[in-house]
Amino acid sequence: MTAAARLFAERGFGAVSTADLGEAVGMTGPALYRHFASKDALLAALLVDASERLLEGGRALVGAASDPAVALEALIGFHVDFATSDADVIRVQDRELANLPGDAGRQVRRLQRAYVQEWDALLAALRPELSDAERQVRLLGVFGLLNSTPHSAPPGVAGVGDVLGAMARRALLG
Repeated sequence: MTAAARLFAERGFGAVSTADLGEAVGMTGPALYRHFASKDALLAALLVDASERLLEGGRALVGAASDPAVALEALIGFHVDFATSDADVIRVQDRELANLPGDAGRQVRRLQRAYVQEWDALLAALRPELSDAERQVRLLGVFGLLNSTPHSAPPGVAGVGDVLGAMARRALLG
């Protein structure tokens, strides 16, 4: 799936053949079908997996935190790390989410909503004066910022995570 993410991010889903995918992992293109029913199924697995990892990781951090401020700080660090270490997956999601078959697309969106709800509950506890709409704007802005990193920050730039974390904290907490 890592090779597929890299190829889909570089070329776009439609421009990558099963032969390209097979070659990237040292097998023939048709061998892909031993692992996935189709190229579409591979894309679905890639994006569902990423969304599940974010939700499960986020829930674990929130559950382990001593209070909402600690939990939000942990979520910011977690998502910054994801954005900077799984850049290909984020780029693929940005470009290819619309290409997912119906059930997989709905599953990814459901997982994403649940992940955002984890953040929203914390922000509501920390900033009770914010309306639902104000929290939503702040959260969507932060996700836009963090998820744009793979498109805008060259890999390996020192301090990117620190800058992103500071910007996210400022946007959420004021």
